[in-house]
Amino acid sequence: MIRYDMPLYRPPSEGNNLILQATLGCSFNRCAFCSMYRDKTFRPRPLDDVARDIDAAARAWPTAQRVFLADGDALVLPTDHLLAILERLAERLPALTRVSSYATPANLLKKTPAELEALRSARLSLVYLGVESGAPRILRQITKGASPRGIVTALDKARNAGMKVSATVILGLGGREAWEEHITETAAIINRAPPAYLSTLQLFLDRTIYNPFIEQMTRDGTPFSFQDDAAILAEQRLFLEHLDPPLPVIFRSNHASNALALAGTLPRHKNRLLEEVTAAQAMLGGTGWRPPHLRAL
Repeated sequence: MIRYDMPLYRPPSEGNNLILQATLGCSFNRCAFCSMYRDKTFRPRPLDDVARDIDAAARAWPTAQRVFLADGDALVLPTDHLLAILERLAERLPALTRVSSYATPANLLKKTPAELEALRSARLSLVYLGVESGAPRILRQITKGASPRGIVTALDKARNAGMKVSATVILGLGGREAWEEHITETAAIINRAPPAYLSTLQLFLDRTIYNPFIEQMTRDGTPFSFQDDAAILAEQRLFLEHLDPPLPVIFRSNHASNALALAGTLPRHKNRLLEEVTAAQAMLGGTGWRPPHLRAL
């Protein structure tokens, strides 16, 4: 069976699917808020090693239908390398219906439309992309390596190639000082280039690993103060109020970092979601709230 190079991360929705490490670590690995791959040096895995893992997985789970390509951004691999992996997966897993991976905006921007269409035709049909914020200043502070315009272009390229994008936004990233700027400009990105899926996460720093978040957020002399749960809920409300995507977006806030779980489709369920936020605001810490000790990345 497969032996993973730990730690291993995957989106919550991939928990019941086959995980295959096409790369180790993250090719960028400079986002200030993220500690996921701080102890890993990025490298592509040799195709022969990946092929052996595919063969082992096929023997153990021949009916697997969905595969997630780890680690941090497998889409950074050259297209012919990815196509070789996808071809072997299709050969060894006859029931395969979908392959997915993390992706950065830069990954998508560097691929040509023809390359993305070829990957989509080979069943790489879903990518998980961190938007995080739409505010240019905040994107620079967190060293995201992307601009609002670049994020919009990346989202459009993926959608035009037939890929679905599951995008994430981090509540609390602007702190008390810039939360409205963070939220309104992030909503503007989603309205311009709606992903198929959208999730909000709550800023959560791993204190067991060195994290440069505060140093980077305050390096230009700007103060940063963390938001409490009440303020985070105000951010969630403002975000929903400003979201008006031209295409349906499946919305979730059920990630383990969140204090409050929400689910619906925008814009159809916008009013109902706002009513749920209003009810939660009237009952801080009550029914429906996830206690702090149960939250995690």
